[in-house]
Amino acid sequence: MSERQIALLRGINVGKAKRIAMSDLQVMCEKLGFTRVRTLLNSGNIVFDAKTAAEASAKKIEKGLITSLKVPARVTVLTAKELDAIVKGNPFAKVADNPSRYMVAVLNDPSDRAKLKEIAAADWGEDRVALGPRVAYVWCPNTILESLAFIAVGKALRDGVTTRNWATIEKLKALAASSSSQRIQVPRGD
Repeated sequence: MSERQIALLRGINVGKAKRIAMSDLQVMCEKLGFTRVRTLLNSGNIVFDAKTAAEASAKKIEKGLITSLKVPARVTVLTAKELDAIVKGNPFAKVADNPSRYMVAVLNDPSDRAKLKEIAAADWGEDRVALGPRVAYVWCPNTILESLAFIAVGKALRDGVTTRNWATIEKLKALAASSSSQRIQVPRGD
């Protein structure tokens, strides 16, 4: 039986390195045996159905990226249920009023959550950090690039985390819930 999954590729199409056309990524995933493959934005977000567990899907995609597209990248795969829980567990719904400054750091390995406990407990001024079972929610009301809280999460987990803003998380949730099989490429505006 197939399960709806969401793959988040780390560092794809950021700057000049690791450039991948989303149409090539979609074709690669279909060749790997995934079905109802759809991409979102140009930053390595894939929604698909898989008969494999999320961890196995991540390894399959990582290998496919190297062999088919010649681009190494860390891949984190969530199930649709995990993504739903991330959205439902939103601790900053009442304060995070700018979805482009509200970041969700998705952990590749859920056990890495322990590395973030001190960061979540620290006082970051106006910035806020909260932990979910598989994510760190980071609210950066003023700026992301200079947010010490956001930087601390990245340093603590290095390539064991990939980050999406809240607008992208909501789009991925909607795409995962969609039953259509057509590919969507939403213009990047967040």
